[in-house]
Amino acid sequence: MEIHFTADQEALIRHAIETGRLHRAEDAVAEALALWEEHERRRVEMLAAVDQAEASLARGEGRLITQQSMQELAAAVKQRGRARLAAEQPSPR
Repeated sequence: MEIHFTADQEALIRHAIETGRLHRAEDAVAEALALWEEHERRRVEMLAAVDQAEASLARGEGRLITQQSMQELAAAVKQRGRARLAAEQPSPR
């Protein structure tokens, strides 16, 4: 397989070799491929998670978070917190 780099890519690789970051141009390709593989693995995992979430919603097991539902959740949490604090206060004698 033959690979052609842009002038900027060649300069970047030369600089990496000159500074000791890489030993050979092939190392740059190997590192780029390793990063690409990791990126693709994460992409596949994310797509699988989206598929699972969509299936869960279709089964009625989940719920969508909206601005209104977040506000309602925050209000409920505050209310429970205030009730808990009130219950922990010593009763007046």
